[in-house]
Amino acid sequence: MRILVIEDEPALREQIAQLLTGQRYACDTTAEGNEGLFLGQEVDYDLAVVDLGLPGLDGISIIRQWRDQQRRFPVLILTARGAWQDKVEGLEAGADDYLTKPFHPEELKARINALVRRANGQASPVLEYGPLRLDTSARQVSLHGEPVELTSYEYNTLTYLALNGGKAVSKTELTEHLYAQDFDRDSNVIEVFIGRLRKKLDPNGTLQLITTQRGLGYRFNLQPGQGTP
Repeated sequence: MRILVIEDEPALREQIAQLLTGQRYACDTTAEGNEGLFLGQEVDYDLAVVDLGLPGLDGISIIRQWRDQQRRFPVLILTARGAWQDKVEGLEAGADDYLTKPFHPEELKARINALVRRANGQASPVLEYGPLRLDTSARQVSLHGEPVELTSYEYNTLTYLALNGGKAVSKTELTEHLYAQDFDRDSNVIEVFIGRLRKKLDPNGTLQLITTQRGLGYRFNLQPGQGTP
């Protein structure tokens, strides 16, 4: 997932960035409100974390402008303002959730995961596709009840495809949502990860779990509750 963090406190911004990149999320950061507004207008993020008190343009104004421009990715507000009026103002501007500073890193991760799931129509932290089970809280995968060891990049690739199940996801989209900006887009790393997932989860091709649609990308074929496509 690609996440935008707009936070003007350097230490906190770095802490959040390290937390997200440690989970192998792609993360863009800025300390300035106008730049954050621009990034949210130009990049198809999966989620934005926005501080309210920012130089240049405040967080409420950023969120309002995004929503007026039909930018629909989830927004999590970070605020040192504890008053309920500030929280209400943020939610009414179009934010999806808020977290009051100081906060525990695990709570931030949990709220981000929940917002991303809900944005893709999944309320439960456990996603089940017939014999395949993804626990997004524990970041664990099992097949027919047996745990499957995946690297962080493999897990993120699988989860993104599953949350976008039924549609073709291009290599470009996967790259933009899963990897850092300096990632070599001409490399075959995406193909390698897809190949590894197929080998670990569907070695005989019986599930047709992830198929290639020539010229379009990759398609995750199982729907929640289904065993086979």
